[in-house]
Amino acid sequence: FTIFKSNFVNMKKYVNEKVDGILFDLGVSSPQLDDGDRGFSFHKDAVLDMRMDRSQRISAYEVVNGYSESELARILFDYGEEKLARQIARNIVRARAEKPIETTLELAKIVEDTYPAKTRWKFGHPAKRTFQAIRIEVNDELSSLGEVVTQMARRLEKGGRMAVITFHSLEDRIVKSAFKELSLACTCPPDFPVCVCGKVQEVELVNKKPIVASEGELEKNSRSQSAKLRVIEKL
Repeated sequence: FTIFKSNFVNMKKYVNEKVDGILFDLGVSSPQLDDGDRGFSFHKDAVLDMRMDRSQRISAYEVVNGYSESELARILFDYGEEKLARQIARNIVRARAEKPIETTLELAKIVEDTYPAKTRWKFGHPAKRTFQAIRIEVNDELSSLGEVVTQMARRLEKGGRMAVITFHSLEDRIVKSAFKELSLACTCPPDFPVCVCGKVQEVELVNKKPIVASEGELEKNSRSQSAKLRVIEKL
């Protein structure tokens, strides 16, 4: 049993031979969320941090106080699927012009005040998408996900399996797309007499639809509600 402290995108550097199984458990961990000092939670006041690895340089503070309005809007829209991305970004820039935004509750309040009162709490805490987006940016969670999933699938032995647990739609979409590409055979147009693409099916989908938490698991662990499990088997 060996532990390597590194981003999962570097996994290919440490796995140099064929393996029987791989599990990706993506996203932030419960202990990190529960530790208010880590700055992941919009319920607990703490310094803006959100780094999974606290030795890295960039934190949520640098993102919130240093990124331009357009960069913030892009992150909130792309990584948080936030419909009010532009308005929230604008209000963040206005607030930090008076003083730096230093804590999680300061940021959460800016987001809350951006939402109209009628829809503010319609889908849970209004800041959850903003916090997700900034966390993803700080930890660079998505940029190489599809690539590393594909590369590591090719390190599986025949009959070996890869399981990936995702916790939001952006992760799941990337994994689903990578799995689909690996599971496809020839992609030539149907009217081609012979295959010219050379594409071969590399894996088989063990479950075509994602596996989600049972009612029993949800009762014990409410955070499993957003979890989706996808599995492939190497051919």
